Amino acid sequence: MTQDTFPSKLLENAVTEFAKLPGIGKKTALRLVLHLLKQEKEEVHRFSSSITRLRDEIRHCKICRNISDTEVCNICSNNSRDHATICVVENIRDVMSIENTQQYHGVFHVLGGIISPMDGIGPADLEVDSLIKRVIEGDVKEIILALSTTMEGDSTNFYIFKKLKDSGVKVSMLARGVSIGDELEYIDEVTLGRSLINRQLFEQSLGQ
Repeated sequence: MTQDTFPSKLLENAVTEFAKLPGIGKKTALRLVLHLLKQEKEEVHRFSSSITRLRDEIRHCKICRNISDTEVCNICSNNSRDHATICVVENIRDVMSIENTQQYHGVFHVLGGIISPMDGIGPADLEVDSLIKRVIEGDVKEIILALSTTMEGDSTNFYIFKKLKDSGVKVSMLARGVSIGDELEYIDEVTLGRSLINRQLFEQSLGQ
């Protein structure tokens, strides 16, 4: 779509912004914008306000780094959760995937990514040090490594394992019901739930 096909500069600007979203091309962006134009002004204002408030007011939990509306997220502040068990995940979507299984009752730690030298991401770019600090300062008994079963995920698992090896804390990982190369958000809830329940010690996985 060329620039001079738009009857309105306002329309063009809105389409350009929507097209910046992942997986949204210019044609889909145009459909979305035209859909918004058909809605009542109050609905569109509510939509835009929710996006603005999301960006301005969203926080990251000071304990686990999960997205939260408050300083400490609902999971970390829940006394009925097992705070001695920490599940380490790559991102917020993985927290949501594991929570949807209803099989996990511990707490989380969100790394914010995985080690990927090709992308210039090293341990210092992730929330690894804050995880180690939680283990040192808290009454943690088990760390569950629930990262994607990719080469980068495995490298990150091994790095964390080495950092925690002498801590006395049990380090486990998802059972290999999760196929090699899978990302957690694309795994069905039953498989993911079973992988959590049947998790194995990280040291045992190294011997396979």
